[in-house]
Amino acid sequence: MLQERHWRSYYKHVLLLAYQSCGVVYGDLSTSPLYVYKSTFAGSLRRFEDEETIFGVFSLVFWTITLIPLLKYVFIVLSADDNGEGGTFALYSLLVRHAKISLMPNQQAADEELSTYHKPGYAPQDTAILRALRRFLENHSKSRTCLLLTVLFGASLVIGDGVLTPAMSVMSSFSGLQVHSHTLTNGEVVILSCIVLVCLFTLQHWGTHRVAFLFAPVIVTWLLLLGGTGVYNIIVWNPRVFYALSPTYLVRFFMRTGREGWIALGGVLLSMTGTEAMFADLGHFTATSIRVAFVGLIYPCLVLQYMGQAAFLSKTPECDIHFIFFKSIPVQLFWPVLVVATLASIVGSQAVITATFSIVRQCMALGCFPRVKIVHTSSLIPGQIYSPEINWLLMLVCLGVTVGFRDTMLIGNAYGMACSGVMVVTTLLMTLVIIFVWQLGFIMATLFLLAFGVVEAAYLSAALMKVPQGGWLPLALSLQFVAIMYTWHYGTRLKHSFDVQNKVSLRWIHALGPSLGIVRVPGIGLIYSELASGVPAVFSHFVTNLPAFHQVLVFVCVKAVPVPHVCPEERHLVGRIGPRDFHMFRCVVRYGYKDVLGEESDFENDLVLRIAEFVHMEAADNRPSDGAASAVEGRMSVVRRPGDLARTGRLLVQEPADEESLVVRAATAATDGDKSDTLESLQAIYEAESPAGAAYGGRRQRVRFELSDLAGEHVDPEVKAELAAIVEAKHAGVAYIMGHSYIKARKSSNVFKKFTIDIAYNFLRKNSRGPAVALNIPHISLIEVGMIYYV
Repeated sequence: MLQERHWRSYYKHVLLLAYQSCGVVYGDLSTSPLYVYKSTFAGSLRRFEDEETIFGVFSLVFWTITLIPLLKYVFIVLSADDNGEGGTFALYSLLVRHAKISLMPNQQAADEELSTYHKPGYAPQDTAILRALRRFLENHSKSRTCLLLTVLFGASLVIGDGVLTPAMSVMSSFSGLQVHSHTLTNGEVVILSCIVLVCLFTLQHWGTHRVAFLFAPVIVTWLLLLGGTGVYNIIVWNPRVFYALSPTYLVRFFMRTGREGWIALGGVLLSMTGTEAMFADLGHFTATSIRVAFVGLIYPCLVLQYMGQAAFLSKTPECDIHFIFFKSIPVQLFWPVLVVATLASIVGSQAVITATFSIVRQCMALGCFPRVKIVHTSSLIPGQIYSPEINWLLMLVCLGVTVGFRDTMLIGNAYGMACSGVMVVTTLLMTLVIIFVWQLGFIMATLFLLAFGVVEAAYLSAALMKVPQGGWLPLALSLQFVAIMYTWHYGTRLKHSFDVQNKVSLRWIHALGPSLGIVRVPGIGLIYSELASGVPAVFSHFVTNLPAFHQVLVFVCVKAVPVPHVCPEERHLVGRIGPRDFHMFRCVVRYGYKDVLGEESDFENDLVLRIAEFVHMEAADNRPSDGAASAVEGRMSVVRRPGDLARTGRLLVQEPADEESLVVRAATAATDGDKSDTLESLQAIYEAESPAGAAYGGRRQRVRFELSDLAGEHVDPEVKAELAAIVEAKHAGVAYIMGHSYIKARKSSNVFKKFTIDIAYNFLRKNSRGPAVALNIPHISLIEVGMIYYV
């Protein structure tokens, strides 16, 4: 009985997610019937417009959406999730972790210990062929660069969809007005479309969570209308269209039409637009729910609609092909269908725009896009983000496309080019995933590549033939975005290489003694750098010009790791630099490519807690903290918030606090293996006083640390002294030190490198957000140190 109730609850949950996914995942795919047939018959294929040719086109559409969206994506690609996340970067992340082909700097062996790094039970195979291929990719930087460029090209095509989808969908829906209003000109349709597009992009900063509950009902209503009108047209016009389900019609179509039929594939592939969203939006739902929605509702409704349009067109060859969808709608349903079509096109456009913001955020996390502002429009839904710069750029380009092309045929050619390109990139990456991640062997990978790659290559070749008729647009946009992304990535890698080569010697620092040869002033200095190990050159540059530094030094590195999310308990790595009396620490803060950067509402107080906990962990583990063993950097440990640990030597007790301040005392209050009640209550109070909502505009809490009178009873005197030094430094204040870098190419560099670094990269750097702003560092506490990097 209990098991039956469990399965019933599970099925209800899956069906609910499947219903919700219709509004988020399938908005773009469900609006494809608006323009597939008119784009297919727009060219010279029009002269073959008879029943057999029309049935052949429908057969092409049917087998296309059966082979690619159904077989490839629903049954295969959705299984290649990265801890529940999907998309181009998810596939790349899987490959990076399993084949070690990353170009990302700052990767550490400790990153492989993350719970999300490998799936449970994963055991790498070591066949001779697999070992040779892995060695080739790992040892040849050009092959890794080629793979990264492929991923960036795929991401750029998705960003291009954010321009083309709104223009194509909105214009196609408004063109239906010309069916009943013959005096309405194309120019007026363009103006109406531009007004709707401006409103759509202007409202982005409000977020979609306020109206998201309407998305699913709109798309479900739209799909039911598609399926219903399709059945009506089949019964009324030509029931013989069922014969076209046979692939023989497909073969006869190409035998009859030849080259014109091949070119017409550029219109047929529009029936797959939005398919990539099934995989890209996987993180918001589950693979099972997306499969249920597609197989149970999306696929049958789309097939019935395409079948109905083919039945109508086969008996009315004289109708205007530009309005074939609205011509096939029964007169009584015209206006309701027009209204729902417009709403569905807006919903589909909204989903693609949000996906574009997500792609840009992922590129930023992996160091492949200049820093732009990311606003979280909902504190409850992590995926609801908005980027003002990207939003207005998309709007301008989208309006330019709408006004410049003024024709859905030309926009459709561009749209098909972007769609086919993304699918080819996904197929190539999936082939490598089958080899390195799933470890199914080269035979299975080759079969997958042949089964789907050949078909998609055929569609891509047809789209390339339409490059002069609008297909050039996504290529131009994608190449520009790839150039921006790779330039930023190239400059970032060179900057990191410079930092690595110019690190300050730890043995030299150790030889200086506890004072480091400078004046140690009260306070904590947080020195930000991109180095996960070693002391950055910005430190020596600072003390050379101003020979004074803070009593406690913490070298902070905020870096991305190739996983979608890092658990908060595993986010911070803390270690010691030098002996205990140096009071120098390192903290590495790790984020996944879909995590929210700087989401901590009270970073510096949280960091003090973690450092204090590390001091106790170090003492409890009897690690050496003095002598020659500490002349170099010590081992780093994952440090949770103190309240999350059940170890010895507890840290904190709580005293009553007023509304404005929270007094936190450092102490040890428990015996070995026990967690004090005071510690547990402190954790609850600490989290209540520092809510995640503070990141969305809440007031920052004032926290004051004090060393308890009980701290000397059960604790090592050296630990007590160090805790006292940390508390004293925290009372004196916290300063953030960061390098303000100017990157220049060496004089011996070639012309290409000088242009890339001195002009392109520096232009992007000057026109992007600074690292201090991106990390939410308080401006009043920021000290910037000028540095020149000759790369």
